[in-house]
Amino acid sequence: MKINEIMTREVWTIQPETTLQEAAELMRQADTGSLIVNENDRMAGLVTDRDIVIRAVADGLDLQTPVSEIMSADVCYCFEDEEVDHVAENMGQIEKRRLPVVDRDKRLVGVISLANIASCNSDKVISHFANSVARPH
Repeated sequence: MKINEIMTREVWTIQPETTLQEAAELMRQADTGSLIVNENDRMAGLVTDRDIVIRAVADGLDLQTPVSEIMSADVCYCFEDEEVDHVAENMGQIEKRRLPVVDRDKRLVGVISLANIASCNSDKVISHFANSVARPH
């Protein structure tokens, strides 16, 4: 099974100058835990609800701080035509619960998450994923 068969196609993106407050509000509205930061039609980074809590709130940053100050700029991603088991194994190794999905031109086309992978009902994939990514921090 390919990633593009189970990924979420609706991807919420923001600009680097988006404030922490705006990002948090969009996460609530979209019911998502992460937003892709796009700059000039390219993926510049990723900001998660965890980033906002750990890197911003815990450090006392102002809510008007741009997300570029706390985003992860070194974003891991996968390709839409990759096999689910391969991506799940890779996600387990790098301890990521969600990844942006790009086409071969590296344009953002979706997001793959633990929930997407669990929905494919592959016992092998789910078992591996649960044992590696879902470990407590």
